[in-house]
Amino acid sequence: MKGLILSGGEGRRLRPITHTSAKQLVPIANKPILFYGIEAMVDAGIRQIGIVVGHTEPEIRAAVGDGSRWGVDVTYLPQDAPLGLAHAVLIARDFLGDDPFVMYLGDNMLEQDLTQFVDGFVAEGERSPSARILLKKVENPQMFGVAELGDEGAVRQLVEKPDEPASDLALVGVYLFDQAIHDAVRSIRPSERGELEITDAIQWLIDRGDLVEHRELQGWWIDTGKKDPLLECNQLVLDTLHTDLAGVLDSDTTVEGPVLVEAGARIENSLLRGPLVIGRGTIVTDSDLGPYVSIGADCRIANSRINHSVLLEGVSVDRVTGLTESLIGREAIIDGPSATSLRLMVGDHSSVALESADHG
Repeated sequence: MKGLILSGGEGRRLRPITHTSAKQLVPIANKPILFYGIEAMVDAGIRQIGIVVGHTEPEIRAAVGDGSRWGVDVTYLPQDAPLGLAHAVLIARDFLGDDPFVMYLGDNMLEQDLTQFVDGFVAEGERSPSARILLKKVENPQMFGVAELGDEGAVRQLVEKPDEPASDLALVGVYLFDQAIHDAVRSIRPSERGELEITDAIQWLIDRGDLVEHRELQGWWIDTGKKDPLLECNQLVLDTLHTDLAGVLDSDTTVEGPVLVEAGARIENSLLRGPLVIGRGTIVTDSDLGPYVSIGADCRIANSRINHSVLLEGVSVDRVTGLTESLIGREAIIDGPSATSLRLMVGDHSSVALESADHG
């Protein structure tokens, strides 16, 4: 079985961060989102992974490499434009061959692993499935692709963002296919938005009489394509953190709860409230950090209070008391003084100069 990870999207909902970097490489708990998907496939026994890439291909190649760190072979599959999930299958035809494969959206995060989803897909007999989809009960199904189930749990119909949903089961963005999907993606036509929709391809299989199974997701699922869901995902992952103080903490620093300080980081006269992760080479002085903060490598934090935020590598924050629910891009500078609570989304290499209320 092979894996196909889609990482060609432009990430418009995460701008300005994605003006200068791939959305799939934004970190959750100091690990790029894309890496979680690769690790999920590895845990499911997949050793050949194709990554569909767009204009951010050089950055993704630099981060992932040939896959050897995970014990997999990675093949990069350039896509000229994000023309739909079914289009990604179309351009991956040579890589996929006739092997069954898992398709995974590169900015999705799941609590559940893929092992149970993958197990038992290839079976003997006339009614072997051509596809298996992952579904999750949601409160607002009209915002998603929705599945209507028939007898014995087989999928009868898929409808994209229906006004009157037939169920509350939304497509999560993880799919399992055999070679029949290649006939489907060649047979459908672009939707009104000009894309080849994977829901149309799966419906084509259903209408032809193929069996499409489903599995219901256990645990949480988050599309990290916007700031607030990304911060929520960071919180959920940090909730699994265990304390590891590999960096240097002076005697005036206090640690409360699970805190990970990577080797090479230095903390002085600060309060660390877990869950919290601090990257290698970062220096923190006279600050109050956490809970639910991820600070990347080589940052400088001084005289500041930060909670519920993600800071990418190389960020500098000085004299900012009350940074919360924020996403700060690489090498950005946030300079106070500021005595009020701030919610910021700042792009890479930006500089923000603040004034306290006392200065108007």
